[in-house]
Order: sequence, then structure tokens, then C-alpha cells
Amino acid sequence: MTLAVGDKAPDFSLPANDGKTIALADYQGQALVLYFYPKDDTPGCTTEAKDFTALSADFAAAGAAIIGASKDKPAKHDKFIAKHELNVDLVSDEEGILMENYGVWVEKNMYGRKYMGIERATFLIDSVGTIQQIWRKVRVKGHAEAVLEAVKAL
Repeated sequence: MTLAVGDKAPDFSLPANDGKTIALADYQGQALVLYFYPKDDTPGCTTEAKDFTALSADFAAAGAAIIGASKDKPAKHDKFIAKHELNVDLVSDEEGILMENYGVWVEKNMYGRKYMGIERATFLIDSVGTIQQIWRKVRVKGHAEAVLEAVKAL
């Protein structure tokens, strides 16, 4: 599935850190930054989570929540959050349904080897559940700042 700006964000309800369940409906009335990343505690994913954490107060002041999504189990998310003192919620999409619905489960190619994996991507969803901006094949450096500027422009 390929989503575009203006599409309704696909609904979800998934297990998350701290034993909670997070659903898209929980963010009705506020903006939501939903970012997809390959794996907890890897260099790029850690930097991205720390960058979003560093700006979390600015996102909150601009009326937006931040959720990261990967296939890691909730217990692994808890360890990742504790180890790096993260201030973002992380949902667990072990079955990959959320990844499929947002079109981020893609074929990748590393050193000539093709495999399926999570594309680093971010979706900015407005207060009524409409996708306002999409970043695909994200480069981590400066990304959280760019997303914050887009949130402020909503």
C-alpha cells in the first residue's frame, strides 16, 4: 500500500512500552508524528530516538505527540527507553501489519543481498487523522528538527 499526503491515516492499536496499548484514536484532536525505524539500540535508530526525545517538549508545545514503531517486542522497547533515557512512546508491530498498512515494509538491498525490512520513514498526521506530510528513506541527521518545523507549520 502506498499512502500519500491527504490520505486518512490507517488505524492501529498496538502494544507499547510500559505495558500500555497505543491506538491512533488516542491522539484524536492533536497532531501525531509516527516514525518507523528498523531496530532498537542500533546506531541510527538510537540517534533518531534521542533526537526526537531532545525535542519532545517542543513537539508537545506545538501540539504533537511522537510515537516510534518497529517490530521489536515491548520488553525490548522498555530496555531501549531506559538505557537511553528516551521520552517517546514506542509501539511493537511484531506481525508487521502496521508496517504493511503504512507501506514501509519494503525490499532492501545491502551489498547485493535483497531482503525485506523496515524503511525508515515518518508520517505527520493532523488532529483529524489526515496525513499531512511523509518523509521516506529518512536520513537521521537533522530529521527531528525538520519534522518539528512541519508540525509548527500545521
